[in-house]
Parts: sequence; structure tokens; C-alpha cells
Amino acid sequence: MPLKLRSDTSPIGEAPALQRWVPGALTLLHYKPAWFLSDLLAGLVLTAILVPVGMGYSQASGLPAIYGLYATIVPLVVYALLGPSRTMVLGPDSTLAAVIAALILPLSADNAERAVALAGALALLSGAFSLMIGLARLGLIADLLSKPIRIGFLNAIALTVLVGQLPKVFGFSNPADGLVDRAFFLVQGIAQGRTNTVALGIGASSLLLILLLKHFRPRWPGILVAVVLATLVSAGFDLGTVARLSVVGALPQGLPSFQIPVVTLHDLLHLAPGAAIISLLTFADTSVLSRALAQRLGHAAKPNQEMIALGAANLAAGLFQGFSVSSSSSRTPVAESAGAKTQVTGLVGALAIAVLLLFAPKLLQHLPSAALAAVVIAACWSFADFPAMAAMYRLRKVEFAFSAASFLGVAFVGVIEGIFIAIAMAILVLVWNVWHPYFAVLARVDGRKGYHDMARHPEGRQVPGLVLFRWDAQLFFANAEIFREQVLRAVALAPTPTHWVVVAADAITDVDITAAEVLLALHSELRQQGVALFFAGMKGPVKDRLKHYGTLEVIGQDIFPPTVGNAVNLYRASHTVDWKDWDET
Repeated sequence: MPLKLRSDTSPIGEAPALQRWVPGALTLLHYKPAWFLSDLLAGLVLTAILVPVGMGYSQASGLPAIYGLYATIVPLVVYALLGPSRTMVLGPDSTLAAVIAALILPLSADNAERAVALAGALALLSGAFSLMIGLARLGLIADLLSKPIRIGFLNAIALTVLVGQLPKVFGFSNPADGLVDRAFFLVQGIAQGRTNTVALGIGASSLLLILLLKHFRPRWPGILVAVVLATLVSAGFDLGTVARLSVVGALPQGLPSFQIPVVTLHDLLHLAPGAAIISLLTFADTSVLSRALAQRLGHAAKPNQEMIALGAANLAAGLFQGFSVSSSSSRTPVAESAGAKTQVTGLVGALAIAVLLLFAPKLLQHLPSAALAAVVIAACWSFADFPAMAAMYRLRKVEFAFSAASFLGVAFVGVIEGIFIAIAMAILVLVWNVWHPYFAVLARVDGRKGYHDMARHPEGRQVPGLVLFRWDAQLFFANAEIFREQVLRAVALAPTPTHWVVVAADAITDVDITAAEVLLALHSELRQQGVALFFAGMKGPVKDRLKHYGTLEVIGQDIFPPTVGNAVNLYRASHTVDWKDWDET
């Protein structure tokens, strides 16, 4: 009797371990022949984009172009086995290019072999971090990279990579690191007349063609068209010789080999912070893309499994002469629009690149470096989002400050340093908000139900002898004294002598030992003034904690009215006050 298929085509009774750890392999085990033609065609279309993009991003990372193809083949195969998303495409990434270059170039001392080893070690480290996050289900730590931080970071990365690639468009090299130095050398090179007009013409026309096709014919493979035309022109006129145009040259024949990167402990320590940042960046991007794919295809998103697959892909890339990779929000839609059904699309792409390296390594020898630079610049143009920063300035200046700090830090201090500065700022603001939470004295407002913040409703009236105080956070060691001071200040500023203080405690989710001791001190101070202390709406677990501490044995057990309104009624029933509510007839 044939097995019955679920909506995700996984058979009932399939081993849970296979479903969990190698979901891609599970899909391949139950592959339908009807899918193959679609996957084959989509894989061939995808290959036309993977080759120039991989080579371009490799050069932007400070590595020879061939290593971009190595970093494409192996991750595609690994993800096809471990990845939960059927159409996700992994490979070199324009966002990571600047991070990789910033980390490996200062250590490589212009030694290409050492740069390759450092890039491989960085991939191993970032893969290990990604695996740790996925296995421990720690994906939430990527929330430290909030949207403002990521926008500022990506804008700075885009500008840094763009300025770094422009010299190739102008036909000369730029060995500088950092945005300022790169911009200086670019201007200096142009001023010194080092521009190769042929390279400038090919690079500028390639960039213009890519951008125009993307705008007017988004379904056309603009990158492929531009690269093919530039290669044909270069080969037809032998521009590499005649015009001294920089070209890729013949690629090394053969597939990437297994090599453990040989680096020092000092290198690993230097690379580790950057590897952690790469892991967080790739998780943030991959989780967003995987959720979008899952929603479109009607599947459940699996962010932790995505991280495991991404980590394994990076480990494999590091061991097979590659560098750190990520999911691609630009190549994945190419695969989807070409009709991709499963991970076989990625396998076809990997196989096609392997065939290219084995049997036609000279096919791209006339490809101009200026055209590859145009590919990278177009990618930077697509993910930069300066209008979003302007919108943040209008909507919330604190968020804009995070974004600006991230941008300025990456652009002028360094890629890794800048992102850590921005994250540190976000953590400090988070701590400050918890340390100094919002609080309010509440009053009755005519025509409105409930009790409201007097700072927002100065026309509100307070019940004589009663202070209603709202605290919008947990009580812990850092803010307990502020709580005590503000309650006493509210009593001192009350329009009439105070008999009761009622704390609106709905938002108090926890009380630690230090805060409990402060409550005892506050209770003692208020009692000396003849004031009783109550907590309205306090949650059961918080009351249990105070009971466990022994706090209630001192401040009392019967001090927890269920609501602020109930507390007001209890107060009015036990005290004679000159008060009439607006809704009392």
C-alpha cells in the first residue's frame, strides 16, 4: 500500500530524525519525475547569474575570481541536503564582501594564498557560530541587529563596496582599506590620469545596462546580458592586449579541493568577532527570506534548521577553498521565476559550474574586470536604502541615531567596530529604558472611563487623600530606588494629605530580592507618615514571589485589590472624602 503524502510531500511514518536534520535529502528521496524539467531549466538559468555574481563578489572580498565559484558549488550541494527551503539559493553575498575584505586584507599583506586561507578560516568560524545558534535555538540573538542598525550598516557597506569597486570601472587598482582611504585613492587615481577609457566605457555601459533592464525589463537577466556583451566586445577586439584592459583570464581547471586553512591562533582571535557578526547578519537575512518563501509556498518556516544548513554550508565552503556565504534575496527569486520546484535547481547550478571548470575554464578569460565591478556596484545599489534613514529621522530620532551610529561607525571606524558600536548603543538604550521606565500619577478625567496619566491629562482630578501611582516595568535592583523616590515624591506633591498609596501594578512582571527590600523600606517610610501602601492588579506569580521572600509578612497580606477602580471604591468606603465622580447620578 503506497504511503500517503502530507502537504509538504513528506510521507507519514518517515523517520523524524531525517525530517528534522536533512529535510532536503527527504525531498530528494521522494522526488517526482515531473519536477525535473522545471528544476533543470531553472538551474541552467540560475547558473547564468551565479557565475558572474560569484566571481564579482569574490573580487570584492579581496580574493581571485575563481574562489567565488568554489564558494558557490559546495554550499549549493550542502544546502540541497540540509536546507528546509526548496528554492532558497546560497552563495557569495555582496553584503558580506566588505566584511570579509575588512577582516582578511589587513592580515594577508597582499599575499593571495594567505588571503584564501584566512577567508576559509573565517568561513569555518562563521559556520561554527551559525551551527551553534541553530542547534541551541538561539536565533533570537539576531534581534540585536535591529532594523535601524541593519539599515545603517547596509548603507555604509554599500557605499564602501561601491567606492572600492569604482577604480576597477575606471581601469586601475585601489589597494586602500576603509571608505575614506578608498575615496581618497579613487580621486587621486582619476586626478593623476590613470583612467583607462576603454575600461570606463565597458564598466559604465555594463552598469547602465544592468540598471536599465532591471527597471524597464525586470524579468530579463540583465547581469547575464551585460556580462556576455562585455565579454564578446573584449574578445572580439582583443581589448586585453590592445587596450590593456584588465580581464579575468583563464580560470584554473578542475574542482575545488579539500584543504584545511592554515592560520595562526592570532588570526583566529582576530577573525572571531567578525565571524560572529557574519553569522548574525546571515541569520537575519536568511530568516526573513525563508519566512517569505514559506508563506508563499504554504509551508512552516524553520529558522533554526535554516541556521544549521547555513552553518554546514559555510563549514563546507571553508574546507573547499571557499569563503563565507549567505542566502540570496536576488538569486532566489531568479530560481523561483524560472520555475524551480525543489533543491535540485541548486544541484543543477552547482553541476553546471563544475562542468564549466572542468571542460571550459577559458570560456570567461576575456571577461572584463570592469564588467564584474559593475555587477557588484549594481548589487550595492539594490540593497542601499538611504530614504529609510531619512524616514527614521522624521518618525523617531532615537532610531535614526542607531542607524546613523551604525553607518558612521562602519564607514569611518571599521566594519566590525562600527556594528559593535551600534549594538552597544542599542543595548545601552535598552538598559536605560528598563532602568528608567515610564511612571505616572493617575487621575479621574471627566467623560472618560478609568484613570489616566495626569501628565497627559492635567485637567484630571485626584481623589482627596488617595495617590494612584502607575509603574510600567518590572522592579529590580537597578530601578527599585527610583520607584521608591517617585512614590514618595508623588505623596509630597499630592494636593491633599495622603492616606493611601495605590500602585497600579499590572505591568510589574517581577520583583527581585533587592526591590523587595526597597518595598519594605518604602512601606516603613509611608507608615511613619500615616500612609497605607496597596498594589492593584498585581499578578499572582509576583505576589507568590513576595510571599516567598517574606515581604508580605511585614507589609501585609490583604493589600492587593484586583483593579485600580476596586481600590478607589475600597478607599471611599473606608474614608469620608468630599468627592463625586462624573458618572455618579
